Parts: sequence; structure tokens; C-alpha cells
Amino acid sequence: MAHIVVLGAGTGGMPAAYELREELGREHEVTVVNERDYFQFVPSNPWVAVGWRDRASITFDIRPHLERKGINFVAKRCDKIDPAANTMTFSDGETLKYDYLVIATGPRLAFEEVEGAGPDAGNTHSVCTVDHAESAYEDYKKLLEEPGHVVIGAMPFASCFGPAYEFAFIMDADLRKRKMRDRVPMTFITSEPYIGHLGLGGVGDSQGMLESEMRNHHMKWITNAKVTKVEAGKMFVEEYDKGGNKVKDHEVTFKFSMMLPAFKGVDAVMAVEGLCNPRGFVFVDEYQRNPTYKNIYSAGVCIAIPPVEATPVPTGAPKTGYMIESMVTAIVHNIHNELDGKQPDQKGTWNAICLADMGDTGAAFVALPQIPPRNVAWFKKGKWVHMAKIAFEKYFIRKMKKGTSEPIYEKYILKMLGINRLK
Repeated sequence: MAHIVVLGAGTGGMPAAYELREELGREHEVTVVNERDYFQFVPSNPWVAVGWRDRASITFDIRPHLERKGINFVAKRCDKIDPAANTMTFSDGETLKYDYLVIATGPRLAFEEVEGAGPDAGNTHSVCTVDHAESAYEDYKKLLEEPGHVVIGAMPFASCFGPAYEFAFIMDADLRKRKMRDRVPMTFITSEPYIGHLGLGGVGDSQGMLESEMRNHHMKWITNAKVTKVEAGKMFVEEYDKGGNKVKDHEVTFKFSMMLPAFKGVDAVMAVEGLCNPRGFVFVDEYQRNPTYKNIYSAGVCIAIPPVEATPVPTGAPKTGYMIESMVTAIVHNIHNELDGKQPDQKGTWNAICLADMGDTGAAFVALPQIPPRNVAWFKKGKWVHMAKIAFEKYFIRKMKKGTSEPIYEKYILKMLGINRLK
């Protein structure tokens, strides 16, 4: 009997555990390790930050759902991984041995890379966790009482830009419903070289469409923006040109700010020599397996993917839901192969598909593959995307509670978008 440990219980780790249990049957042991004892549906956090959702609607206790499927659960922080001994050590000193390790931790939020940034410093908010989104909502309610300038965007080295755009348009929609939008100027500040770059070099006419939307919604923007410091109510920004030359210094005052941080690998993973790149993202081969430690696989935001292109201010490449789903499926299949004495042979996709809510409408983009030149590249807007995002939320949370392993993107999203799966 083999013991497979999944480190992380997010939108990659939970499906991985369910797929492993279904694929491998009961003759092998599956354990999920997660620092927190609850699952949170991170894509809904922008809604939490304006009060459209609450914690109870997008979180649930993990243990009963995993144990019902015969999956062990350890709610502890992993402080150390010893790949030579196939052992992980927890914050309380206890250890756990594994035969295969699947790293699906997501990122560590590197607020410290910009002085004064982040909820702990108290100068900018985040929607990367439900705790951060709840904190943002508390300050958003203060903004409603005393309206003022809002700054939303992404810091240098950010790699997931979609939630920043989502939050900007969701806040805009909420303020319009309250008939307060005229009292809240908004500026979007991003490390992207242009609006709609998204860490992907643009998708279809994402630049033109998003610039048009932002103009129509009276949002100003600063691109190629390197935020260097944040003080209470003031952001210091260096603006660069296409050649990487600084062209302007900005001091932007604000009453409320939500800035997505740079991502890094979590400490326990980052500390393993030969496992990660300098920012702590796990190296994987085409089969999602680490080249140095052959019994370690990884999927999701925590893996190392090179930027799509060099940009004046550093930006990373996003890992979207379809990519994560396909990586997980490949890992499960390849571990099963290894247990049967075969070689890994299934590859995850680097195709990018995203549904982004915009408050009362939405935008969908498809980049197949993620890195240009592409077989398919389009960006479309419509009310249907807003409705699809709500349906996706409800379906995914229900799926995680039931413990089913069917691939959502393969079964539903691709068909809804009218495209076939492309490697």
C-alpha cells in the first residue's frame, strides 16, 4: 500500500484528493494536509469584499467531507519537508511519512516586498483570502460613510491580475447601485505593460475591450507601474516606458486601496534545495513531476511557469482553473501509472480559460495555448459570463462537499464556450 499526501486543500488540492481516491481505490492511503481546517472558494472573495457574499456561503469544514470518502485530514502547518526521508514535519513537531507528495499549496502572499503594503501593515487590502476579503469589507463600509478616492491594482511580480479587474468593476457596480459612484474616483495601478495584458501578453482584444470598459466606467489607470512604498492613504509609484526607463513618479492619495501582491512559494516548500526556483515555485516536468525528486508532483499556482514575455515592471504568468484541473488529472493518472509499474505519460495543459465577473456583466477569455502563438485567442463580454461565474461558484462548492471528481472545465465550461480541448 502506498501513502499519497496532498499538501494544500484549495481548488487544486481538494480535487486532487478526490481524484486520487477514486482512481486508486481503497488499497492506497490518501491524506490531505492543510494549515486551516476549512475550505475557501477563493474566486468569490471579490464579492465578499463588497458584502455580496459572506464567509459562511463560500467556506466549509474540510474534515467531514474528506473522511466520508476515506481520505485522512491533518489540519496543521507543514514547517519542513525532508525529501530524502520522504517525511514532512508539522508546526507542533509531529511528522508524517509519504510515498508520493502532491504539492498544491497555492502561493505565499509576499506583501513584504513593498514597504507598507498589505492588510497586516494596514495600508492596502487584498482579496486573496477570505480573511483579507472580510477585512476589506469592513473598510469598504467606512468608505461608504466617507467616500473618497479608491486605488485598485497589482504590485510588481504579481501574476494573477484577473481578481484586480474583477474587484474594480464589482465595486463600481455596487457603488452605482447605491448611487454613490459619482463620489468615489477610481484609479487602476498595475505592473502590466498595458491594460488587459493579464500576464498573458493580452488575449484577443483584451486591451481594447478593457480600456474601453474602464473609460466607460470612469476609471483612470497607470500601467508599467512599480509601487515602491505605501503609507496610510498614500501610494508611491514609479511609472516606466516600454524600454524600462522611468518616466514619472506618482504620489497617489486614497481612502481605500486593494492591491494584489506578488506571489512566492510557501516557506516549507521554498526551503527544499533543488525543488524550486528562487521565488519558491516548484519545478515540474511535462508530467507535473519534479525533476529532482521523482515522487513529488505539483499543481496550481505554486508551480514554476516562466513569464509569457519580458515586461518593464516584472509580471508573472497566471495559472487559471482549467490549467489547474488538467494538472491535477495528469498527476493522478501518472501516480497510478507509477504504482502499476508504468511510466508517467499524461500531461497537463497550459491552456488558459477564465470567467471574470464585472458586477452586473462579465468577461471570458480563452488562450489556447497560454503562450503565443495561439490556436485560439478571444475575449468576450456579456451578462452570460456573470451568470456563469455564479453558477460555477455554486457548482464547485457543491462538488467539493460531495467529493465528486468529475472535471468541470472538460465537462461543462469548454462546451459552454463552444471549443474543443486542445493540448
